[in-house]
Parts: sequence; structure tokens; C-alpha cells
Amino acid sequence: MIILVHWLLTTWGCLTFGGPYAWANFTILALGVWAVAQRDSIDAISMFLGGLAATILLDIIHISIFYPRVSLTDTARFGAGMAILSLLLKPASCCLVYHMYRERGGELVLHAGFLGPSQEHSAYQTIDSPEVPAGLYASQEGKGYTPQGY
Repeated sequence: MIILVHWLLTTWGCLTFGGPYAWANFTILALGVWAVAQRDSIDAISMFLGGLAATILLDIIHISIFYPRVSLTDTARFGAGMAILSLLLKPASCCLVYHMYRERGGELVLHAGFLGPSQEHSAYQTIDSPEVPAGLYASQEGKGYTPQGY
């Protein structure tokens, strides 16, 4: 629902603001579609959340610079109003997307002074793991084989 609302408001906002406004917002909406398609991906939802937060600042800058001050037609007024409404709804959308991020198992932790996603924990062992499965060398102990460490 978040993506649909912001898509509609961005489409109407493009009546007045084009170019960078459209590129930034539609790119983030594409990340939102990816986050919906990959329901178990923390990366997809975290990129959507970060992009949504970034477009808040970008929209403020873009609207403040390119707001039409002279001869504001009804269409331009409507487009600007929808872009501003989209901007006003983005913090609430960020809260909802953050809630979805937490449901998927993501946590924000402090890394060297910046907030960033925590590392994912996996049930798989890495190749460099020093642990040796029990019983691997048990069958070879009687044959003069001794495991050597590194």
C-alpha cells in the first residue's frame, strides 16, 4: 500500500517537478517493489528504508529550488501539492517500513559512529571454520592417521 500511495503521489508530483525528482522517487519505488518481491531479504527492505529516508532530504531540496513562483496554473499547483503531500507522508512511511525491517530480523546497530544494518547470522558454517565434524577422524585413528593442525 505504501508503494502504491507514493507512486500515485509521485506521478502527480511529476506534473510540476520532473527530471531529478522523478528519477529519485521512481528509483526508490523500484527498490520498494524489490522489497515486496523478496519478502525474506533484509537487504531489500533496508535499501528501501534508506532510500526513502534519503528522498525526504532530496524532495525538500528539489521542491524548495524548483517550486514555480510565477504564473502558477491549477495543474502546477495540484502537482506541487501532491509532491508536498508525498513528502509529508514519507516519515510515516519510513516508520512503517522500519517496522517491516524489524519483522524480517533486521537491527540497527552503531558502527563507527554511523547507523547501519547488523550483520546477518546464518546457520551455515564458513569454509574457514576450524571446527571439524565429530567422527571424521574416528574411523581413521586405528590406521596410523593423526590429524595435523595448521
